Order: sequence, then C-alpha cells, then structure tokens
Amino acid sequence: MKIALALICIAVAALAAYLRFAPSDPARWHIALHPRPAELAGPSAQMVVLRGGAYIDLPMADDLLARLNAIAMATPRTKLLAGSVSEGRITWITRSALWGFPDYTTAEVGPQGLTLYARLRFGGGDRGVNAARLAGWIAALAKS
Repeated sequence: MKIALALICIAVAALAAYLRFAPSDPARWHIALHPRPAELAGPSAQMVVLRGGAYIDLPMADDLLARLNAIAMATPRTKLLAGSVSEGRITWITRSALWGFPDYTTAEVGPQGLTLYARLRFGGGDRGVNAARLAGWIAALAKS
C-alpha cells in the first residue's frame, strides 16, 4: 500500500514538473495571425470564444501594442516568449498558479488593427480562462 501511494505521488510530481517546465518552442507558438489562421476563421468584431482559447480584433491606435505589452508583462506569472513592439507581433506565456499550465497569447498588428489570440497548450478546454484574461487586458487598455 505504501509503495503504491509513493508511486502515485511520484507520478503526480513528475506530471507537475513536466507541465511547469516543458519547453515552449517560439516557432510553434509565436505564429503569424495575418492572414488569419484557419482556426480563427470568421468575423471577430467581438471576442470569439473557442474551446481552448479566444481571439479578438481591436481597432489600432498608435501605441496600442506597447500599452498592451506593459499590461501583459504586469500580469502575474506572465513572461515574454518572443517578439517585440517594433516587430509588430508579441507572444506571451501565462502559467496557471497551481499546476503551471502554460497558455499562449499572441498580439499582432495587421490590416484590421490589433488581433489578440489566446490559447491553451494542454487539454481540450480552458474553462474560459483565456477569454477572461483577454477581457481583463482589454479593460486595462481602456483605462490606460
């Protein structure tokens, strides 16, 4: 019984370590959003909630991407994966507090303004976490 419990604890710890420390390949996550990828087909005048994320197009303002970058970098457990304001595309990783699940958010300046695309890496659904983060960032942009 003790051995089985120890093995279960080791397996859970290994899974937690993998989730928290799995490398993030910028080539896979720092993707171009223009032209729009197939998973983002359709109009997006409002936030579109997907099974594992969300996206929205915002009208462009001169310093919108720079302000968004400051807001994203001030978000707990968020760090820059790739890109820059001068590049016109930035991808951030935000990790969940307990397990460290990585979520990726890409913002890119394009013909219709600024597109934001937030998505999960692991699992089939995110319970609205990415849409909520985007909504929070957009609310913070409105105040800045």
